[in-house]
Amino acid sequence: MIVSYGDGHHDAPRGDALRIDTRPLRNPPSDPVVRERMLHATGLDPHVQAYVRATPGFERIVQRGLDHALALLALPGRRFRVDIHVTCGGRRRRSVVVAEELAARLQDAGIGVGTEHRHVDRPVLP
Repeated sequence: MIVSYGDGHHDAPRGDALRIDTRPLRNPPSDPVVRERMLHATGLDPHVQAYVRATPGFERIVQRGLDHALALLALPGRRFRVDIHVTCGGRRRRSVVVAEELAARLQDAGIGVGTEHRHVDRPVLP
């Protein structure tokens, strides 16, 4: 299971998980060129997805998370579930895009995975 969430809500998912922090990626509302258009959009919006995917470091963060997940899944005699928690500050954009990308790549590798976007419908944080 891949769960996206925002640290700003102070209710992170519990349990053992591979944690991926997306805060190093450019946040659309921080960019004055796209702020108004993307402030209330989420990472499920194609414009937000394209913006976040074009951010320097996106591929490195996604590939590192994918590599770690695949390594855990390949452990001999593994008897545990591999959960991935993807975080950002507000939970609406960067973490959602990275979670969706990781899920797609894991599915392409033949691994069944679900996603949950824990805070995507909550109000925008100040």
